[in-house]
Amino acid sequence: MIIAKLAYKSLLNRRASVLLTLFTIAISVMLLLSIERVRIDAKSSFSNTISGTDLIVGARTGDIQLLLSSVFRIGHTNNGVSWKSYEYITSQRGVKWSIPISLGDSHNGQAVLGTTLDYFSHYRFAKKQNLTFNKGRPFAAINEVVLGSEVANKLGYKLNDSIVISHGMGNTSFHHHDDNPFKVVGVLNPTGTPVDKTLHIPLAAIDLIHGGKASLVHEHEHEHEHEHEHDEHNNLVGHPKQITAFLMGFNSPLYTLQIRRNINQYKPEALLGIMPTVTLKELWEMLAIVEKILLLFSAVVVLISLLGMLTTLLANLSQRRRELAILRSVGARPWHLFTLISIESLLTTLLGCLVGSALYYLAIFSAGGYLQSHAGISVNITMLSYYELGLIGVIMAAGFIIGLIPATRAYFYSLSDGMSIKA
Repeated sequence: MIIAKLAYKSLLNRRASVLLTLFTIAISVMLLLSIERVRIDAKSSFSNTISGTDLIVGARTGDIQLLLSSVFRIGHTNNGVSWKSYEYITSQRGVKWSIPISLGDSHNGQAVLGTTLDYFSHYRFAKKQNLTFNKGRPFAAINEVVLGSEVANKLGYKLNDSIVISHGMGNTSFHHHDDNPFKVVGVLNPTGTPVDKTLHIPLAAIDLIHGGKASLVHEHEHEHEHEHEHDEHNNLVGHPKQITAFLMGFNSPLYTLQIRRNINQYKPEALLGIMPTVTLKELWEMLAIVEKILLLFSAVVVLISLLGMLTTLLANLSQRRRELAILRSVGARPWHLFTLISIESLLTTLLGCLVGSALYYLAIFSAGGYLQSHAGISVNITMLSYYELGLIGVIMAAGFIIGLIPATRAYFYSLSDGMSIKA
């Protein structure tokens, strides 16, 4: 206890250099815990890019290719799904809901998605969160468009603005549909998913602007003239020849496997049904190198901070040789000096870990909203897991072991060597 009190007072006496070392360790602990939390929650959020969807059905291709094209808007499929097949499959027993999607158009490099009102009711992301509106409402007419949050912010659109979409995905547009402008009627809240970068229009609008029929404006006027003769929902769906893919939800998981098998064996056309949760897991395994890089970065940060602590301790030890010699002169044994330096390094590491943990919670609390809205990472603020506590334990052990180096040097300092140092 006496040596522990002496170590505490010694740290207070050298508080400037100790605080610098403590701060370095705290930052490394904060980064380690933050990177580990972001790594875990990024994996979870990646898996929850689409949530609550049991099957994604499209033309027969690779599982990952279908997922990337339909959910992440990356790449494209060569073929689509006929509307007749869509209606037949979605009419099967056990189907709770379905969302047809049609891709292939863009606006200033952002994907345009043709769909139905069921999209806003049944599409889920990040642990079954539903889509919500920051401004406006879902489309209710064939010439209306709902924007993702990033599209609205990046391009500066507001409600009632007019938008002209182009044929072709990404930044490559082959034809501008200037005669068919859309009016912005809604802007979605941020989700951190590809939904934020998407413009949503009625499925019937895709069919009209590509089918060479009347313009959307004339079609919209025609709808108002006969609004009692047709169901509004059917006017927004239309009867397209084919769609890119469709999402499905079932009343029971048992229907998922059964209908998926029937889809993969479907005779009229070559179709593929994938379970997004399974395919997302496969895709993440392909990106395992990202996890390894994050872990390596964490280890390097901690190593640098511990080496910094070692450098500081050795530098201070050279300046404390007279102090140690005086302690020897009043009866301190070599092992007392060894214990003193060891306890100092252990206390410094412990305080650094405590401060680092506090900074970690502060950082996660402050950046949680930003990570959700801009990176799609839903960060959970929870107690440190056993694994995270184990990481802190490893840092504590490493700090103690590193502290043994200057402690060993102090052990072998002789009384005459210390007293011979000039002031």
